[in-house]
Amino acid sequence: MTSTPHGVGRSLRPRPSGRVAAFFDLDKTIIATSSTFAFGREFLHKGMITPVEALQMTLAKTTFMISGMSGEQMDTTRDQLTNLISGWQESDVRKITEETLHTVLVPTIYAEARELIRFHQQAGHDVIIVSASAEDLVRPIAQELGVYDVVATQLEVKDGRYTGEILRYNKGASKAASIAKLAQSRHYDLSASYAYTDSDTDSSMLSAVGNPVAVNPDRMLKKRALKEGWEIRTFKNPEPLFTAPTAREVGIGTGIVAAIAAVTAGGWWWSKRRDLGS
Repeated sequence: MTSTPHGVGRSLRPRPSGRVAAFFDLDKTIIATSSTFAFGREFLHKGMITPVEALQMTLAKTTFMISGMSGEQMDTTRDQLTNLISGWQESDVRKITEETLHTVLVPTIYAEARELIRFHQQAGHDVIIVSASAEDLVRPIAQELGVYDVVATQLEVKDGRYTGEILRYNKGASKAASIAKLAQSRHYDLSASYAYTDSDTDSSMLSAVGNPVAVNPDRMLKKRALKEGWEIRTFKNPEPLFTAPTAREVGIGTGIVAAIAAVTAGGWWWSKRRDLGS
């Protein structure tokens, strides 16, 4: 008999009229980090980014983990990161993520999320990861979890290289649209389906299903969840790590480290990124 994690299936509901799905956000919901920023050190070691860019990515990850990002900040980050990777070999990125997956991302998987995914799979539910991160970064961690349905941001690739263009940006309302499209093609009963996320930017994703769950919610999502009566969960294992590389590790001066850290703490680092990197 399948055990039921706390909060799942607590109340009696009508029998679903169609298939049931469980939609999971990735960052801060399944993993205790940002999949976008997690590989900064690895890209640095391969010579794909500069030491300053590596430190900026790590500090941006720390800011994201502490306070999250607004929709506007996410858009700014999207533009800056796509400019950064323009010209990179897609095969290089895939090789790095596959080779370092078990040292970089697997240790950050919440045990509670892994258990919950397993529960849904054993219950016969389709599990789908719906993320704003690039598909090349999302799919390896999904496969580690035995999840093969991924809806994520798609980057354009020509002649094996990223062009810096985005074919689909899977953020916010786009996640809800993706869920609706899947429900139509696969005959999901959304009233019986589940969604899990940490960010208020994904509130439309939660509104799309009958069983919305706010996981480690940011301030705005917690407020909305309390108002709407949505379930709130806290995943604690593992604890998020905010370790930034030292000046010695990245080979730049301590003055630059201090300057970047100060700007990050001020909350407006992203708007100044190009000035700092020039």
